[in-house]
Amino acid sequence: MSTLHSEMSPVVNLTRRHAVGVERTSHPVYVDLLPPCNHACPAGENIQAWLAQAQAGHWHAAWETLVADNPFPAIHGRVCYHPCEGSCNRGELDSAISIHAVERFLGDQAQAEGWTVAKAAPSGKRVLVIGAGPSGLAAAWHLARLGHEVEIRDAGPVAGGMMQFGIPAYRLPREVLAKEIAKVEQLGVKIVLDHKVEDILAEQQAGHFDAIYIAIGAQVGRHIDIPARDAARVLDAVSLLHTTASGEKPLLGRRVIVYGGSGTAMDAARTAKRLGADDAMIVYYRDSARMAAQPFEVKEALAEGIKIKWLSSIKDISGETVTVEKMVLDDKGRPQPTGEYETLQADSVVLALGQTTDIGFLRKIPGIEFQQDGTVIVGDDMQTGRAGIFAGGDVVPAQRSVTNAVGLGKKAARHIDAWLAGTVWTHPSTHRLVSFKELNLPLYADVIKAREPELPAPERADFSEIVGGLDEAAARHEAQRCLSCGNCYECDHCYAACPEAAIVKLGPDHGYDVNLDLCTGCQACFEQCPCHAIDMTPEAAAATGSAPIPSEKELTA
Repeated sequence: MSTLHSEMSPVVNLTRRHAVGVERTSHPVYVDLLPPCNHACPAGENIQAWLAQAQAGHWHAAWETLVADNPFPAIHGRVCYHPCEGSCNRGELDSAISIHAVERFLGDQAQAEGWTVAKAAPSGKRVLVIGAGPSGLAAAWHLARLGHEVEIRDAGPVAGGMMQFGIPAYRLPREVLAKEIAKVEQLGVKIVLDHKVEDILAEQQAGHFDAIYIAIGAQVGRHIDIPARDAARVLDAVSLLHTTASGEKPLLGRRVIVYGGSGTAMDAARTAKRLGADDAMIVYYRDSARMAAQPFEVKEALAEGIKIKWLSSIKDISGETVTVEKMVLDDKGRPQPTGEYETLQADSVVLALGQTTDIGFLRKIPGIEFQQDGTVIVGDDMQTGRAGIFAGGDVVPAQRSVTNAVGLGKKAARHIDAWLAGTVWTHPSTHRLVSFKELNLPLYADVIKAREPELPAPERADFSEIVGGLDEAAARHEAQRCLSCGNCYECDHCYAACPEAAIVKLGPDHGYDVNLDLCTGCQACFEQCPCHAIDMTPEAAAATGSAPIPSEKELTA
């Protein structure tokens, strides 16, 4: 590790004094601003807070802070697309914090040591959750912690939804998933499997449920009309992944074509290789810059020998011959046909064209309305047009990902809890976002990012995990790379910089205060704060009695 002078941030000139005059015009105020990682997290995690606890080695406290928002860190540390890292200010210096890797470490540590959480006293209220996928499980977790009696009913033979049947085991080992689900059951949540709900109102009445949360997943593959005469085997990616996760090994043949550009398409092609295909090719009608799959998914697929044929659209399947038309992108980035064709050979064609939900049973309920795309219309409180029935997950208009589903489950739980109490839950107002240019980093540590180890042999035929986790030292090292954007971490820079001794230390974990009888408003403390936890406030604002800014911890409590 080396310490370098950064040319990316302004250097503070300690020999220069601000002309404060005979009357102070502004003074420092300690603030908590919103870190970009927190802002980008679909699950609403207070990432900066649990990273701060992790970098101090307070692992259990970090886990408790994390699961207050997201109960499944061992899952999300493996499968989340981590948009938090794409927003991380550290990326402007060297590389973003590997937040997902530290999250995975916390989740794995909790499983190894059997960490548990407390829950409130019984409320006397009963809630039915339909669907044991990520959104339903998250809602059940939060509702149980709030003291409600929760029962989940799911049509599948195993809980987990698409985490069980849509994400291959090489990305999410089933024992890890099972242990996270077991923590939900440890809170007293009852999970009833092989139970397809057909009549919600009848089940509500029979079970004496006070509220219902509908959280069924999108487990029906979309189809398109492709002429197929005496075709090679054609199936959808959802069915392939589901069948494989159930322990069966579909016979795909040696040559497999996967049609689509999503993460599901990548998983389907990589699964085909593990099932014995010699040649697995993805055919996609756009280019690499416009595909839905994440760049790291494409990279991993290519590393395993998957081929990708860009700007190609399947037009016909006849026997083992697949006819594709070459496409070009117009000035708006939309694919257009060229009239040029070529033929490919395939024993199987897998369609990875997206998923939809089976919501026919919801149309029987008076008051529930639907969007044109078939998703359920809900209010800001996630309640449908039928009082006491809430909906989330894949049945409402939202980005479809495990993390987003978990975030919707948490949001639904808070609204349901308030509705059961006869109140309304409103999201606390948040602070303004702190940007990289607002940080004062005349010196910073240029630290090499901790890397998760790649587990060997991508050519193997089994579904063992392909990426390892960090050890304790590496996890703490990675957490210590956090810049604590917008949140004071008591570095004493302000205390040391003040020429008038106006900064008062309040003790560990209590921060600082400003003695306004001594402060001249020179801004030395403001310019020396590396994380921008200080704002200079005009005296006029102080005279109006502006309210103190709540901390990020208070906002996420």
